Amino acid sequence: MCDVVIIGGGIAGVSLAARLASHLNVILLEAEEQLSYHASGRSAATFLKDYGNEIVRVLNYASEDYLSSNNGGVISPRGMMMLGKKNEREAFFREAKGFGLEEICIREACDKVPIIDTETVHLAAYREDVFDIDTDRLFSNFLKMARAGRVEIHTSAKVKEIQFSRKRWKISTDNQVFTAKLLVNAAGAWVDEIAKLSGIEPLGFMPFRRSIARIPVPGGFDCSNWPLMDGVNESWYAKPDAGQLIVSPVDEELKKPHDAWADDLVLAEGLARFEEMISYPVKLITSNWAGLRTFAPDRALVIGHSSVKPEFFWLAGQGGYGFQTSAAVSNLAKDLILGLCPDLDSSVIKSLSPSRLES
Repeated sequence: MCDVVIIGGGIAGVSLAARLASHLNVILLEAEEQLSYHASGRSAATFLKDYGNEIVRVLNYASEDYLSSNNGGVISPRGMMMLGKKNEREAFFREAKGFGLEEICIREACDKVPIIDTETVHLAAYREDVFDIDTDRLFSNFLKMARAGRVEIHTSAKVKEIQFSRKRWKISTDNQVFTAKLLVNAAGAWVDEIAKLSGIEPLGFMPFRRSIARIPVPGGFDCSNWPLMDGVNESWYAKPDAGQLIVSPVDEELKKPHDAWADDLVLAEGLARFEEMISYPVKLITSNWAGLRTFAPDRALVIGHSSVKPEFFWLAGQGGYGFQTSAAVSNLAKDLILGLCPDLDSSVIKSLSPSRLES
């Protein structure tokens, strides 16, 4: 028997395993053949402190120092620019303010991204302190930390049955049985399903599909120093990636938990919105993919012991913020599990607690 079984091998589960490794005997179970397969493996890898609701932003800010300095840091400058049409003025400035962007002239916008169509784009706003996250490196750092602490990691370990008796969990996969004092539910889009298996009331998590296409840079430009770009009301975004651009229609379609794939029509619509803002055509999609961004009903993360069964711990609802909040989230979860005093304000911890959603 171990102290903790964590179900879910994405950034949430692995980062918590790393934090707990020097304190407790931890086993991590991942249903797929590899770790970081679903949402964590399909991230847009951006760190923007003023992204998400108020509670998410607290976690963003609390993660900044770790992301920028720990193990040499995993973030690098990118910048962010929002583009708008003449008839989008009111929404443009409202959204720019929310993201902390400052208006710039179109000439300056074109200096940053020379493919902007000045006949269509009449508004631009920019923020310098937006960063790329080296998600592979961040994940690897946490994984090395977990393994150094002798965390036992099992892949291809889909949970089939969960029982609780005499203050102990019994977790069965296809070919193994694990027992633990504490069960951590970090199963991404499947968290409510794991809750049901555990005899815990689901909290109403909603997995939303987000699609992305990778395209050659229109016009053949070098985009390595371009900022992340987005449209008003998040109608699209584009970001340099490995010498090409990734473009998303920023779709949000409620789906059942599954291995998500991109919808061709949704991608085409998003690419058309992007293409409308540039002066070169999009001629080719070199690859595409989709992930599920899973939210709680109030879109704040859920971190904490179940009030019904304290031996069950929720680590869920990361939505699209898993990597950029991972440092603060894993540290908070570790403190709550070990009974330590967290760094975050008590009001924030209460806003993240599963008790707010439990009936």
